[in-house]
Amino acid sequence: MAASPADTASAAPRAQRDRTHYLYIAVIAAVALGIAVGLIWPDAAVELKPLGTGFVNLIKMMISPIIFCTIVLGIGSVRKAAKVGAVGGIALGYFLVMSIVALAIGLVVGNVLHPGDGLHLTEALRKSGHAQVESDALPPVDFVLSIIPDTFVSAFTQGEVLQTLLVALLAGFALQAMGRAGQPVLRGIEHLQRLVFRILSMVMWAAPVGAFGAIAAVVGSAGVDALKSLAVLMLGFYVTCFLFVFLVLGALLRIVAGLNVFSLFKYLAREFLLILSTSSSESALPRLIAKMEHLGVSRPVVGITVPTGYSFNLDGTMIYMTMASLYIADALGTPMSVGEQIPLLLFLLLASKGAAGVSGAGLATLAGGLQSHKPALVDGVGLIVGIDRFMSEARALTNFAGNAVATVLVGTWTKEIDKGRVRRVLAGELPFDETTLLDEGRSSVDETPSARKEGLVKA
Repeated sequence: MAASPADTASAAPRAQRDRTHYLYIAVIAAVALGIAVGLIWPDAAVELKPLGTGFVNLIKMMISPIIFCTIVLGIGSVRKAAKVGAVGGIALGYFLVMSIVALAIGLVVGNVLHPGDGLHLTEALRKSGHAQVESDALPPVDFVLSIIPDTFVSAFTQGEVLQTLLVALLAGFALQAMGRAGQPVLRGIEHLQRLVFRILSMVMWAAPVGAFGAIAAVVGSAGVDALKSLAVLMLGFYVTCFLFVFLVLGALLRIVAGLNVFSLFKYLAREFLLILSTSSSESALPRLIAKMEHLGVSRPVVGITVPTGYSFNLDGTMIYMTMASLYIADALGTPMSVGEQIPLLLFLLLASKGAAGVSGAGLATLAGGLQSHKPALVDGVGLIVGIDRFMSEARALTNFAGNAVATVLVGTWTKEIDKGRVRRVLAGELPFDETTLLDEGRSSVDETPSARKEGLVKA
């Protein structure tokens, strides 16, 4: 009699996992169907764009509350505030170094390939390039000031990740200072987090519809001719991103954390598929937070590294801007010397931070950076408008991979990662709960060995 209910209880989670497995098979089928529709009926396919936009907006709707809950629960349960500062300092230092490395790799590949040689710029493309200059990217000082929300609540209503991060940090430190008096608030936020993740799991069932609309619109708007004429740049960019992820990031992950990058990416396979089908790395941000916590990285590290990385650790965007700048210069017959390339790319490195969170930030930042640093090259931005959405997929995948690896590395450097749990999760012994996106049996604070030493307590 006792065995039967247990068997029934254990069968239910398996049924839930089976259903989510079929969901992502449906996403793959929707992507294939979207490509076919985009090639056969391009005009009709373009009209399907709102399907993809609507799905991505549903995901973005959940980002601010998830970031807030994760950071507040993590920081509010840490006794030593210096630990949080150390995590943030290490993360920002790593982001800066990797951005420079990505720029350098794109610089080398762009100078070797010279993909823009022999192309001609029409008047229509010239106007298209100048149209991209009107972006929402902010100068560095204005960007810093924009992190401060108008009100405490507007950080959530405006959907600004960095504003949410600031408010969550303040709330977390305040609860930390309150001690036991803050425990009821922490428990309330923990229940709110469960609600938010359950809503997210419901929204994910719309993924096939969103993937179909997004892919169909991209293929229908770009067309086969645009893909053929710019194939060298596209392939070169994809290969460069591939090499950066698997050679540079893979080597770092192996040396620092002792993990195989293929095992980590297999664990994140559904998130990569989601990004590929929506061309947006933000669509996978909430799931990355949940999965990094499930993997064994402590909440303070996940809560600080992932949201900050989505604004400052844009490896794919760095490579894109480097190769696109050299491509445009070659196409216009005015190739840049190394002495001209380095100042431009350093300028773009700073400009990209001011465009964090802006839709289509890669192309807009490139145009705005060229306008400020070398206006003669703005005309050539129109040459890559047609394939920018295809390249945005590689940018998004690379940015996501970079932030996933960064979270593990920062967790390792700060000793805020349970390596035993990591091995079990990657081996498939502790499957991720696709229904709740949370580990219901775990405490709101990760009890890694170092967490206990540093004074982490259960909420």
